[in-house]
Order: sequence, then structure tokens, then C-alpha cells
Amino acid sequence: MQSSLTQPQMMVVSDLDDIFVPLPDDLLVNFSESRNVVETFLDSLPSMFQDNVNVESAFGPALKAAFMVMSQLGGKLLIFQNSLPSLGVGRLKLRGDDLRVYGTDEEHILRLPEDPFYKQMAADLTKYQIGVNIYAFSDKYTDIASLGTLAKYTGGQVYYYPSFRSGIHGDKLRHELARDLTRETAWEAVMRIRCGKGIRFTSYHGNFMLRSTDLLALPTVDCDKAYAMQLSLEETLLTTQTVYFQVALLYTASCGERRIRVYTAAAPVVTDLGEMYRQADTGAIFSLFSRLAIEKTLTGKLEDARNSLQLMLVKALREYRNLYSVQHRLGARMIYPESLKFLCLYGLALFKSVPLKGGYADVQLDERCAAGFTMMALPVKKLLKLLYPSLIRIDEYLLKPSAQADDFKNIMKRLPLVSENLDSRGLYIYDDGFRFVIWFGRMVSPDIAKNLLGPDFAAELSRVTLTEHDNEMSRRLMKILKKLRESDPSYYQLPYLVRQGEQPREGLLLLVNLIEDQMGGTTGYANWITLIHRQVQQN
Repeated sequence: MQSSLTQPQMMVVSDLDDIFVPLPDDLLVNFSESRNVVETFLDSLPSMFQDNVNVESAFGPALKAAFMVMSQLGGKLLIFQNSLPSLGVGRLKLRGDDLRVYGTDEEHILRLPEDPFYKQMAADLTKYQIGVNIYAFSDKYTDIASLGTLAKYTGGQVYYYPSFRSGIHGDKLRHELARDLTRETAWEAVMRIRCGKGIRFTSYHGNFMLRSTDLLALPTVDCDKAYAMQLSLEETLLTTQTVYFQVALLYTASCGERRIRVYTAAAPVVTDLGEMYRQADTGAIFSLFSRLAIEKTLTGKLEDARNSLQLMLVKALREYRNLYSVQHRLGARMIYPESLKFLCLYGLALFKSVPLKGGYADVQLDERCAAGFTMMALPVKKLLKLLYPSLIRIDEYLLKPSAQADDFKNIMKRLPLVSENLDSRGLYIYDDGFRFVIWFGRMVSPDIAKNLLGPDFAAELSRVTLTEHDNEMSRRLMKILKKLRESDPSYYQLPYLVRQGEQPREGLLLLVNLIEDQMGGTTGYANWITLIHRQVQQN
């Protein structure tokens, strides 16, 4: 694709066992110089192989070839994969269809890479400062557990579009790919966290390669990623009044400058354990808890991971109760600090999240693994929204003759995730940061349905695509969706429409995600609180 060419040239390397690069120095081009040739190539790509009947995928050899081309420079590799790798090195086989494995000590192996090739390639890619992002599209099994390993150890992320249809998912892919290509990125980075005397960090969690005991290798890093660390006391009693933490990130900016960014934080040392509890940060706690629980699914059964999460919650609340049990004569009362009033709620939400919930029949293996890789990289705010999504009612706002700014603020008030908050006369938006579910009550005003859906207002909503119509109500809805998307542009929420009573669509898209309800054999919030409280009281 050199700038001197009018058309891109294709060279075929047919030997899958001994991959080589035919033109070592001429395959990577400067985009600004070769833009016309690159665009010609991209335009021709959809039709280039449209008559190809071979469905095999030589993923491993292609990955090795890309590595050879990029190893001189480093950078970011985007992989678009639609089928299970089946030829050459790194070929994989169908897993997860043997029901006898689930619930046994062998179950977790399904959530690990099948072939050591993938972790070894991730190590090689990291060594040469190449970050990998995976875009997976298939409705069939593609072994995300193996493919995602490439992103996990290179500071990348996994984008998952099951049953991809360009007419439906095109906007989501377009937005997320554009953000991936244009967001500010730090390259060739290493990160180290130092802390004061008497404490030390014992474990690190997220998408990176641990180069030594405390050095995180990050070929790429950006604002859509977060990392969690655990610390422990080296001394039983801290003698200083303040403990200091310092995070240093050494990286190359996109302009080519080598820079270092340093954050320093000071935390007071308190003698009263109750004061420490009062300053607790629920978001930070669950940023760590979620990563620990997901990592637990890689070494044991799902049930073991859920039990370990439950045990962490119980221990935290029991310790607090023990501080006050004597002087306050608590009896059977449950107590917790104001700072942790949502601890049990987020615990239940994590319990019911895609990486941890149920068993074989509840979540497809690829979907579970993709959700795990995603949650391991999410910043705190985004993670909490995914665990406990927003539910807002909008029909009254849409029906108002003229809308004021205050009206818009009022509709943004989140409702508890229970089915009794769904009024059959209402219209609601459920937003988990990755998708919108727009729920039409059975008795919602006909004017709303007609204005928002046009001639399709009476059709089955699984066949209807939400588009803007030429009326004020439709424009207002689109404005609401736009505002919600702008509040966090890291992912693009596609709208899914569902009508009350339309099964199984309503159950799969919304009802199963009403965290506080007891549904399908899962625990409701009231029973969950009772269970946790009972265990807290036991010594």
C-alpha cells in the first residue's frame, strides 16, 4: 500500500507452519502519505472475498504475521474475528458442550485459554510494546476465553457483538471503533505504585502483564481502563500519622515525547477502626471485589466464586458489628456505617452479574468470558453502572407541551430495580452503560407509541428499529438518549425495544436484570439482606 501505487497489492503466503513476511520493510505505511491506497483497500474489502466458500480460519498464523510486521515499531493491533480459529498454530476446538463438566472441579478450565500459544503470544506482543483489542462478532462459539487472553495481557480490551448484523449493530461498532482509534492513548508504558513504610501492595488486578513483583507493563493505556490493587500491613501497628501512596506512569505520548506522570496521595492513619469504616469507598471496594471474584472463576467453580464474594461481605460487616456489639446491645439489629449502605446491594448485583451468575444454562460460555474481560478493565463509575443500571421513567416528560431544563433533571432520577416500579401506563429506559432497553407498558398512551414508532407502533417490537420521526416527542426521546450517551462515551448503547408481556424478550432483556427482585431461582434483595445479616451474627 505504498503511496506510489494506485491500487493495493496482495501477496499470499500459503505456508501456515512457517510464516514469513514477504516484504519486511514495505508493509507498514504512513497513513497520511498512502491514504488513497488505504481507502481503496478498505472500500474493496467487503467484496474481495464475498465468493469465498472456505469457512476455515487461520487465525494463529495471521497473528504471527502481524506480530512480525509490527515488532519493529510496536503500537496497537485490532483483531476482527468471526469464527473459531481452525487452521495452523493456535487452532482451537469446540468446548463447553459437555454438560458433565459443569459443577465439577474441571469447570473453570473452560474459562481459560485452551492453547498455551495465546498466552505466549501475549507475552511476546507485550515485550515488543504491541497492545491488542479484540472485536468478536459470531453467534457461534469462538472461544473468547482464548482470544481474550491476547487483550488481557497487553493492556487491551474485548468488544463483543454476538449475532452481529450491520443494519442493527452498525452504529455501535462505528462509534466504538472510532473511539478506539481516536481516544488519547499512552504507548510503551510501565506503571509502578509505591507506598510508605509499614504497608505494601500484595496483588494487582486488571489487563496488563506483571513484569516483576510490582512493575505493570502496559503497551497501551487510555482513560477507559482501570486497575485494582490490594495492600496489606507489614507492621501490626503503624507509627506514622500519615501514609503516602505514589503512582508513576512512564509512557510515550502520541507526539513521540517520553513522559512520566506521577500521582501522590496521602491517607491519615486512625486509631479508631470505626473511623476507617466511615471513610470507606463502596466504589473502590467493588472495583476490587469484582476483579477478585472474576479471577476466582478462573481457578474454581462459579459457586465457589459467589461463596467467596459472600464471605468477603460478611467478614467486613461482622468486623464492624463487633466494634459496637457490647456497648450498644445490638440484639438482632443489623448495623453498618453510612458509607457502606449500598455494600449488600452491590454485592447482590455482582452475584447476579453475567460473569458470576447461575450455571451452564444461564449464560453462554463466550458471553460469560467476554463480560469477565470487560469488567476486569472498567473504571469505577462505569462498573457500578453496569452492576446496578439506571431505570428512569420518561412518558410524563414526553407528553408535556413544553419541556424545561428542570423537567429533564427530574426524569433522570433513578428508580430502584424492582418490577413494582414498572407502571403499565409508563415508558421507561433501562441503561447499563452498554445498551438501552426501552420498555413500553401495556397501557402506555397510544400517542406515545405512534409518535415514537411511526407506522410500526402495533408490530412486534423485536422487528422494529428505533429511528427519529418528524414530531416533537420523537425528537425529545432521541435527545434523552443522546444525553445519556454523552455522559460516558466509552461505549455506545444501542436501544432495544420491548413491550410489557412480550415474552421471552421482556424477560431476557429487562425482567431478569431487575436486581432486587426474586426471579428464576435467584435471591431477592430482602432475602439477601436477611441471609447476610444472619451470617454476620454468627461467630
